[in-house]
Amino acid sequence: MKARVAAAWAAFLAAHVLIAWLGWVLPTQPMGDVVLVYQPWSSAALSGGPIVGITESWVYPQPALLPMLLTQLIAWPLNGVVGTTGAYLIGWAVLVTAVDAVGFGLLVGRTGTAARRSAGWFWTTALVLLGPIAMYRIDAITVPLAVIGGCWLVKRPAVAAAILTFAAWIKIWPGALVAAAVVAAKARMRMLLAILTVIAGIIVVLFVLGADRHLFGFVFEQTGRGLQIEAVAATPFLWLATAGAASIDYSHEILTFQIGAPGVEIVAALLTPLMALAVAAVVSYGAVKAARGASFPRLFPPLALTIVTVLIVTNKVGSPQFQTWLIAPIILWILFDRTHSGLPAGLTLAISALTFLVYPLTYAGLLAAETVPILLLTLRNALVIVLLIVAVRALFRVPSTRGSSPQRN
Repeated sequence: MKARVAAAWAAFLAAHVLIAWLGWVLPTQPMGDVVLVYQPWSSAALSGGPIVGITESWVYPQPALLPMLLTQLIAWPLNGVVGTTGAYLIGWAVLVTAVDAVGFGLLVGRTGTAARRSAGWFWTTALVLLGPIAMYRIDAITVPLAVIGGCWLVKRPAVAAAILTFAAWIKIWPGALVAAAVVAAKARMRMLLAILTVIAGIIVVLFVLGADRHLFGFVFEQTGRGLQIEAVAATPFLWLATAGAASIDYSHEILTFQIGAPGVEIVAALLTPLMALAVAAVVSYGAVKAARGASFPRLFPPLALTIVTVLIVTNKVGSPQFQTWLIAPIILWILFDRTHSGLPAGLTLAISALTFLVYPLTYAGLLAAETVPILLLTLRNALVIVLLIVAVRALFRVPSTRGSSPQRN
């Protein structure tokens, strides 16, 4: 048993070395965000310049700056050896690997049950298939935090809720796991108290630091964004671009490629309210299931995955790192209800592989509106929709013990 756990650890760490190296050698500079935005943001904060989220509005919640600052500390001894840029990249890879290792250790444990080992191998495989995008983005910090919080949902629900809430203040998506946990768990009052405590604590600290005017700037910074080319809703416009009926434009303000075409502004404007309505509907249905006696191990995984997938499908941004969000709910599905996790796990691995083929391998062709990368992205986006359907179907089939007879699976 210990040999199996040791093999899982060896593969997990080797996967991190591989994707860290791939970031240096693959095209399209897949680790570009780390040195082009994270390093300047953190350097400015340390040198007395503007502090994102505090003295000016920012696209991320303010605690997202913490891992960027911590990377500066890790990179400092290497600055004179490989230069500040190389040192910061290495520091970021070390930080992500370390946080992932904490999550992996909590997941697999010393001996590891079959479900825990399966979840660990899924995590390793997903990382390799996603490639460097799984490491060189701020999302890479939130995935292990979501796994850590998720592993404690049953035995330490208040601690789990606090960790997941803090993760959501780094990148918003773990809020989906928070919502699913509050709906599905019996200890929801303890969890709500922990959630409110963390939120209040963060807000107080931010006010003390002077972030009053920019406290929720990350919300408003997103409202004016256009439709990013990788978004699910952008897929038809990409095919129009192959015929010259749409354009792919670079936004210097938010550093992304967006679609330019008649009607695209309407689509982008409709997606955010659609997302809100869809999430509200899913959460409400989950609450009905919980009220009818659905068990936490059966209800939480499909509910969490459904909400996360809704956030991807209805998002007007659609960056490739969004696919990392799928890793945590699948890991927790394997952990809590391994029997029913096979299809969503397989779809997620296929989505990961297609994402890697698009970014960074064929991304230059995508920007040129070439057929092959658009076809790959179309297939990836179609599979994300299929995953959403599978998650919703699983949610509908969660057995209830009160108010109706158990549903057949």
